[in-house]
Amino acid sequence: MSFQVLLLDSVDPVCAEIFKSRGIQSHQPGKLTPDELKDIIGNYEAVVVRSATTIDKELLTYADKLQVIGRAGVGVDNIDISAATSKGVLVMNTPDGNTISTAEHTCGMILSLARNIPESVNRVKNGGWDRKSFMGTEVHDKTLGIVGLGKIGSEVARRMKHFGMDVYAFDPFSTHDHAKDLGVELVDLDRLLEVSNFLTVHTPLTDRTHNLISLKNGAKIKRGMKLVNCARGGIFKEEDLVPLLEQGIIAGVALDVYSTEPPTPELYEILKHPAIICTPHLGASTEEAQEKVALQIAEQISDALEKKGYKGSLNGKSIALLTNKEAQPYVELAEKMGLVYAQIMPNNASHFSFEYTGECAKYADVLTDGILKGMLSQFASEEINLINARHYAEEKGLKISETTSNNNKMYKDLISVQLGEDADYKKISASVFGPGDYRIVEIDGYGIELRLEGDILMYQNQDKPGMLASVAGKLASQNINIGALSLGREAKGTNAITAVIVDKKLNNDELKSIHELDGVKNVKYISLSQT
Repeated sequence: MSFQVLLLDSVDPVCAEIFKSRGIQSHQPGKLTPDELKDIIGNYEAVVVRSATTIDKELLTYADKLQVIGRAGVGVDNIDISAATSKGVLVMNTPDGNTISTAEHTCGMILSLARNIPESVNRVKNGGWDRKSFMGTEVHDKTLGIVGLGKIGSEVARRMKHFGMDVYAFDPFSTHDHAKDLGVELVDLDRLLEVSNFLTVHTPLTDRTHNLISLKNGAKIKRGMKLVNCARGGIFKEEDLVPLLEQGIIAGVALDVYSTEPPTPELYEILKHPAIICTPHLGASTEEAQEKVALQIAEQISDALEKKGYKGSLNGKSIALLTNKEAQPYVELAEKMGLVYAQIMPNNASHFSFEYTGECAKYADVLTDGILKGMLSQFASEEINLINARHYAEEKGLKISETTSNNNKMYKDLISVQLGEDADYKKISASVFGPGDYRIVEIDGYGIELRLEGDILMYQNQDKPGMLASVAGKLASQNINIGALSLGREAKGTNAITAVIVDKKLNNDELKSIHELDGVKNVKYISLSQT
């Protein structure tokens, strides 16, 4: 069979060359209007895009022959993966192709900040000189803080170590062994902000990383810190950057990514500040990177069309599971358990234990992938999916243990995660109660029943009259309503665990007010409101 592939967004010519060498015909028509794309997409078995073309649900209705969508790059924000999965279309990306280019761009931004390179270049080009205005600083013997020690963060660490920098990192999912191999010391976020002369971020944009740097945590930041963001716009609160600079909390900012691209007029005004260096999302814009991702996606699509392999697939297992309705609820529960795990586990844990009991045990392999996907996607710069989750975990040195059993007296199925002896909560179990109805049923041996949805406040307390009233009263005083609750205890008058679903996301101040209540400890907040 002769396959036809549509190449869009000026993908590198090597893409067409690879397809030709594999006996696959490709067509690169240049820029198309949305209507022109709708007219022709039905002729192709595969399409390759970069970031300019959006493959949405409507466009897919015209793509009757389509088998594969390939993204020559990492981000897939322009592809409706859910719609593609429902249509049985494989979605692929090339997560490794941009790593070196982005890491090098980050290092260049660090050096540019240290030596005031962009501003001094501009001064000389405009007929100026004034060397004293551009007095810089060495990076040697300075401290570099890295948020996110994935592929790109690790490459930045390797390079800047050679410049003589002391490197610290915050990454809850990195092991100490992985960090030690890089010559990096793992610390918590507050410590990282306290010691870093330069701070670079390499994480996705999530609830945990949104506005990671802002005026709100300005008091924790080492004065004179310089910030670099070549990851995702919104990790630094952009409207706070100028006040942070003017108050002397930070001394410089280098941005390659923005919350809106191209930036809004309001954001352009912020970027005019002389202490802000800005580039137009150039992290992956090198000839080598573009050639590499074009070559990789062509090989991957060729293998997929010829049914030889599915490397880089973001939804391969999801497509397979569409035909297995029995497995789907267990996978959804596993991903939710991963999200829970990510938010309450001890930082830098290296061993993970999962138990599957009852009907779900036969899907243990994919359920572990689901837990890892939910867990790691909270703090990984790469796209985490059912295909690559286990590989990503192993790459970071994480040890995975799986236990299965077909016997369970109380529940038809049970998924449990072990959080380790150092955790405040050591084991959480959950089960499927019906379509979309997933519930925690046990925490550390305490029987409890709470739906896995919304925003959950969980705490341990003394089992005595008035404890629930104290917590409810503190929430009520802050206009926070309780939507549901469940509690369990060892025995009358001993200890209890309480879990409540609240009607809004909780901020740090609201959580602190619960921490401070007498008789309450180990307060945890779990947000599932976007899942």
